[in-house]
Amino acid sequence: MNNECHQEKNYDPREVIREAYSEIANQGNCCCGSSCCGNSSAELIASNLGYNQEDLNHLPQGANMGLSCGNPVAIASLQPGEVVLDLGAGGGFDAFISARKVGPTGRVIGVDMTPDMVHKARNNVQSFRESSSLNNVEFRLGEIEHLPVENESIDVVISNCVINLSPDKSQVWSEIARVLKPGGRVSVSDMAILKPLPDAVLESVQALVGCIAGAVLIDETKKMALSAGLVNVVLEINSDYIDQMSTWSDPLYQEISKHLPPGSKISDYVTSLVITARKP
Repeated sequence: MNNECHQEKNYDPREVIREAYSEIANQGNCCCGSSCCGNSSAELIASNLGYNQEDLNHLPQGANMGLSCGNPVAIASLQPGEVVLDLGAGGGFDAFISARKVGPTGRVIGVDMTPDMVHKARNNVQSFRESSSLNNVEFRLGEIEHLPVENESIDVVISNCVINLSPDKSQVWSEIARVLKPGGRVSVSDMAILKPLPDAVLESVQALVGCIAGAVLIDETKKMALSAGLVNVVLEINSDYIDQMSTWSDPLYQEISKHLPPGSKISDYVTSLVITARKP
């Protein structure tokens, strides 16, 4: 992506992100959380986040692009027969893993706003069916602020490093509450900030696409979930993941570090966040 095209203050964040993730879909590069990954493979990133090697081995080719900053599937403790919604499904990484866990009586819907990502995920459905004998996953084009999903139709909402990219996070949480069945639950991995970022980082298009410039304070995230009507909202920080970025020669880490005060590091400002909640 040509960042020079987006230096104006009035650029549309959705279009910047859609363009960037279209490029990622077509090239297979990783970006969010691990930003373009540096020397680290997508599989290594997933392993570091606790993904089971057997689950990774059964993924369709290209589904794992290293876009994770957590492991929402593990946190969700999915059960056979459940209906799962994956926000910002990308190439289908978490969706395909979830589909095996909910089994033939369950169902997984992946939603993504980037046509190239949806196309990539849909292309993988056939190979998933052949390897798993399951026909329980689909991918829909749509924005997570306006989910193409019926009211009270979902048992579990998962998302991996995506909500921070939204310019209207309150609306996303309202949509999550709308689509969940009563008693349904949320399992989200996301980026959050511990204290305000320097202006130079906030103005960086690379930081926006890399999920950092769009992140909000932890307390704000909790308030939005509660305001949407969710209960039992629990947030757990994991700054260790951010520190790992420095060992990957990560381009995003290197770029942002240039704009931080001397002696500080990204994990002083940014954390990976686990969010769980329920609908009453």
